[in-house]
Amino acid sequence: MEFQFHNRIERRNTGSMKWDVKEHELPMWVADMDFQTAPEVTKSIVERAKQGVFGYTEVTDEWYQAYQTWWKERHHLEIQKDWLIFCTGVVPAISSIIRKITTVGENVVVMTPVYNIFFNSILNNGRNVLESRLLYDGSEYQIDFIDLEEKISNPQTTLLILCNPHNPVGKIWDRETLERIGDLCSKYHVTVLSDEIHCDLTEPGDEYTPFASVSDNCRNNSITCVSPTKAFNLAGIQTAAVIVPNYNLRHKVSRGLNTDEAAEPNVFAAIAPVAAFTYGGEWLDALRKYLWENRLFAEEYIKREIKDVSPVSAKATYLLWLDCRNIIGSSTELCNFIRSHSGLYLSDGNEYHNGEGFLRMNLACPRQQVEDGLNRLKESVAAYKIWVCRQC
Repeated sequence: MEFQFHNRIERRNTGSMKWDVKEHELPMWVADMDFQTAPEVTKSIVERAKQGVFGYTEVTDEWYQAYQTWWKERHHLEIQKDWLIFCTGVVPAISSIIRKITTVGENVVVMTPVYNIFFNSILNNGRNVLESRLLYDGSEYQIDFIDLEEKISNPQTTLLILCNPHNPVGKIWDRETLERIGDLCSKYHVTVLSDEIHCDLTEPGDEYTPFASVSDNCRNNSITCVSPTKAFNLAGIQTAAVIVPNYNLRHKVSRGLNTDEAAEPNVFAAIAPVAAFTYGGEWLDALRKYLWENRLFAEEYIKREIKDVSPVSAKATYLLWLDCRNIIGSSTELCNFIRSHSGLYLSDGNEYHNGEGFLRMNLACPRQQVEDGLNRLKESVAAYKIWVCRQC
């Protein structure tokens, strides 16, 4: 089947957080795709809406089966039904888990640069953030295991949040790395909370490894958050799942989510994942191909046209991490200048901590829009260099 990813969907004046910008601005920041979801998902929602009754909704057996089948066939992880808990989103789940698994004043480790909302979930709940900074050699990011063990071994540390695949750098952590993380956390009695929301958005031909699939240590000492919302562009549906193999951990997570009233689906939240995971595979494969063509197009354009900006190689997500450290000034200043000069709205690397000198660009849009963004980036970087020199 042919899918029309090149068609532009008008999203202004629809209450879209991403597109609530000035008329001339081009938003390529938040991780929200400008594509219609899989046709089967839309069909399932429309058919349900036709009933016209939107009462309290339960999680169905089909919901459990959809997750179990998808993860077995796509990601080689056998999930028992009892391991799955519905929740209204990955971020609500992370905040709830932090409150239930840790206590006020304890440490939560994150590996930066990383999804900035992790910091909100930790700090807003009165816990301390311990950053273990990833190492960047100009080509790819690696974990500094000496530093990571130092942070994990702190007696006040009780939780590690893992981003797998990693946002914003697009890294797929290999099995050996995940096993090493699992062994360290087991050794120091630190629970692993793995955010795997980007797991289905890998380069065609590449697969991610679920943390819980790696070893007994990883399975028995982990809580995994997953959702179809990134891969199928369903963030507004508010639907996700938590996978917890360990019975005692699962009981705590379940109690926390129910106490926080984050464990009950809205009328579409249970049926959308079923349609996505049951019938959306062909659409997703076509999407991944289109996204990677966008990535290659952007990388080649930047290498050819924009001096002093380097795209960081990635194997997952639709987010392009841009190394701008050869440009004088700060990434915050550069990001703001680009938006004011050309209307291109990117994310500042400083938002992700340990991201000074980097910008994040969302490539999940029609290629014509990607090209427009790149042209604006080229023009703005050239103008910024002149502006900076004039300030000296």
